[in-house]
Amino acid sequence: MMHIRVPATSANMGSGFDSIGIALKLYNHLWFEEIEKGVEIEVRRKQLINIPADKTNLIYRTMVDFYAEIGKVMPGIRLIQEDYIPVTRGLGSSAACIVAGLMAANHLSGCNYTKDDLAQIAAKIEGHPDNSNPALLGGMVVGALDTNEMRYVKVDVPEKLRFAIMVPDFPISTSASRGVLPDEISRQDAIFNSSRTGLLVASMMTGNIDNLRMAMDDKLHQPYRKQLIPEMNRIFKASKGYGAVGAYLSGAGSTLMAVLTEDKAEEFEHKMSAYLNSMPHEWELTLLEPDTDGAVIISE
Repeated sequence: MMHIRVPATSANMGSGFDSIGIALKLYNHLWFEEIEKGVEIEVRRKQLINIPADKTNLIYRTMVDFYAEIGKVMPGIRLIQEDYIPVTRGLGSSAACIVAGLMAANHLSGCNYTKDDLAQIAAKIEGHPDNSNPALLGGMVVGALDTNEMRYVKVDVPEKLRFAIMVPDFPISTSASRGVLPDEISRQDAIFNSSRTGLLVASMMTGNIDNLRMAMDDKLHQPYRKQLIPEMNRIFKASKGYGAVGAYLSGAGSTLMAVLTEDKAEEFEHKMSAYLNSMPHEWELTLLEPDTDGAVIISE
């Protein structure tokens, strides 16, 4: 069997709404092989939300659509899915499944599309490239999508950065998270975000980490989504007080993210864990390094 590993991703990174994301060293795994006929799906690791083991499975549906698009007949397939990315927590679980399905179908079909080709397909399926790009390519990726194509730039993240994911015991659906956003924003808020998005990208590219405290500020989505996560502002403030250089809502939530340097990691983990234990909900804190490789086929 072939084995595909796909990283978790954290989108928006504060000011980069629907355009910027980063890959992290937390992975979903897919093993796949062609069989004589039919479909066999084994889900090895259960999640809080049921992952279907039939033809409604997102990985399988992505493969079926890929084969339909290239005009080939989908073969019989056996899939083994082992997920470590939490679902409905803003860490790119859906994008990881789509990327895994595209890579598996690309390999089995013999199309030999490049990752650039697959990135175009994944972005159109997702509707925005902030999760699918880093899932495929690794690192921090800035992308823009229009009706015809997607353009992106991969940014190397400073090696000393660590990302503290704070995952609560409650999910937030993407539809609910988007439902609280306004239809229009002011010119002042647009300027606020565009300036900080530029600062975020430039600071990552140059290694000017001190800028991240301002660069991850946002007025497009986080002020509206905080009603879905009552502890958000308090946790952001505590994170920065314990040494984080920036903090933001990961994707549509409900995961909160703190960004810090490697030398602050041990102290931050100790203090932040104690603080989260005082919160009304249960929170799980994990420190992760950035993933630089993206999705890979790692063995036969």
